[in-house]
Amino acid sequence: MRAGDLVGITRASIGVPAGTLGLILSSHISVGDGGEKIYTVQLVGNKAVHAAVGRERRYLARDLEIVK
Repeated sequence: MRAGDLVGITRASIGVPAGTLGLILSSHISVGDGGEKIYTVQLVGNKAVHAAVGRERRYLARDLEIVK
């Protein structure tokens, strides 16, 4: 995955249900154990349905899947 990819969120979290779409803005490698990649994602969709739309959130690679 890289910046500019459209992704689906596979793990629900507070205010963001599973299946929400987002656009990857950037990626970073965590400093802690394992050095996992962390992606900054801007959520997209209908603001009337999702209060978090337009906000940036961070996700691990295992919580995202690329939308083709």
